[in-house]
Parts: sequence; C-alpha cells; structure tokens
Amino acid sequence: MSINKIIDWQEIPVIKALEQSIVFTNGCFDIIHAGHVQYLEQAKQLGDILVVGLNSDESVKRLKGSSRPINSEGNRALVLAALQSVDYVIIFEEDTPYELIEAIQPDVLVKGGDWKEADIVGSDIVKAKGGKVISLPFREGLSTTNIIDKLKQV
Repeated sequence: MSINKIIDWQEIPVIKALEQSIVFTNGCFDIIHAGHVQYLEQAKQLGDILVVGLNSDESVKRLKGSSRPINSEGNRALVLAALQSVDYVIIFEEDTPYELIEAIQPDVLVKGGDWKEADIVGSDIVKAKGGKVISLPFREGLSTTNIIDKLKQV
C-alpha cells in the first residue's frame, strides 16, 4: 500500500539498515506530470531504493510564493508514493533538504538537468562518503509552472 511508503524522519534508520544503495532526490512535486514520472524512473535505476524528499506546504510557499502549493503535502506525498519507482517519501520543513540528506547519507544524489552539480544541495555530503551526484536530463516544456500558466489561459 502506497501510504506505507510515506515515512517520517524517525524511520530513516530502518532504510539505512537495509544495506542497499540509496538514491535520493527532492522537490515540491506540486502537480505531477510526465517529466516528473520519467525523472523518478531514471533516478530509481541508479540504485536499489529511491527516497524522495518532499517540501512541506510551508516550505513550498516560501520558495514558490503564497499561491503555491496547489496540492497539499499529504496529497503530493500520496501521489508520489503511488508511483512504482518511488520507495519512500519523507516530508521536510526546511527550504533545502540538507539536513535530510545528512540524516539519510545516500549513495547517489539526483536532481534535474536544470541544476548544475556544484549547486546541488547536499552534494558535499554525498561526495565526502564516495557517493555520486548526478544531474539527469531536463525535459523542456514540462513543468508545473507551465501547467499552471496554461490553466490560467482557459
């Protein structure tokens, strides 16, 4: 059941105890679209367990403005957890997932191609333990902002 994939920070030791390679990515994932799905499938292929750090509603508001998120953190987490490629979803309150990455200590840190490796939050943590930091190709035209703008024109 997908709701079992939504965990809190206290359950991180359980993931680490599995002794499998952990891939971590994060984002707002406000309106899930094809770009997100393809991105998460590619990320999953880089290891055994894919953990998605999800910005809380308050974090999204601070990053994207008062009109966001469109979907609540609970609903966004449920949709992410329903995806076959996603093993765990953890909501974080901070503006960046730095503390969450520090707690998880993933083997692979992944972001979309619109991020330069040097700008990926937590890359220092992952590299220090010999892990990989990967920027996956970005699919032009597929974004939540584009979807919202298109809806405004209707």
